[in-house]
Amino acid sequence: MSESGLHLSITPVKSSEIPSEAEIIKAGKELLESTSSWKQGKSYQHNKVKTYSRAKGPKDGAGWYARVSEHPKEDATFDEFWSKLGENKAENEMQYMPEIKKVTLIKRISPTQSVWSLFYHFPPPVSPRVFTVVQTTWLSTESPRTGIIVSLPVDLSDNAELAKMEEKGVKGRYASVERIQELENGKVEWRMATSSTPGGKIPQFVAESSMASTISRDVTHFLEWLHANRGKAEAPATTSGEAAPSATADIHAAADESDPSNAGMAEESGPGAAGATA
Repeated sequence: MSESGLHLSITPVKSSEIPSEAEIIKAGKELLESTSSWKQGKSYQHNKVKTYSRAKGPKDGAGWYARVSEHPKEDATFDEFWSKLGENKAENEMQYMPEIKKVTLIKRISPTQSVWSLFYHFPPPVSPRVFTVVQTTWLSTESPRTGIIVSLPVDLSDNAELAKMEEKGVKGRYASVERIQELENGKVEWRMATSSTPGGKIPQFVAESSMASTISRDVTHFLEWLHANRGKAEAPATTSGEAAPSATADIHAAADESDPSNAGMAEESGPGAAGATA
């Protein structure tokens, strides 16, 4: 358990028991600080993205994986990062993650905390997945400017009205923490840690087998989308519809549990924890 008293994991919280924003952000900060001591993995994107991992602990439902990258202003400024990741995160993700076909605002708790349901659709044999999370954001404008985004899985079964707003599909779960921070060298660091399960009958080792490479590609896909839309007028936000070209999410795609070799296909097909069920 973190010093904050809240242990971040893929275990969902009831909609009536969502922790306070302060507690969530404190736990998120502590988790990100701990990533510096995690096991270092491979580096990707010409050594620009470094990955780390932490084995599943007694209170974790799955292992944790992290990535860290530094970006000059040519990649993206702090304001650009925050405007796409710290604001309207779910709606923006749908623009560069083609497997996200619909995002639904379930409940706005405050200007910086909302419950969202994300519906992912994949080519067969991968079944649709639904991820429902509470997203909490925090921004410090003091130097160095720092923004935190925490996503935690939510179980809506204790509220029939809210549960009706979820799409139908196999329920996966993920927790993630992201930090955007200005550095003294003028660059911006983007640090992310995530833990996930695809749900259904997918073996966890399949879901985690390529997590490092999957989350590293998120950096490239996000920046490509950002650069393609620089200078363009902001389009009205939507909560459904087709997304833009290929990308990956903070959670790993897995394939039909009867054939773990299909994991690569599912991973390449797009983001999210995915799998086929009977």
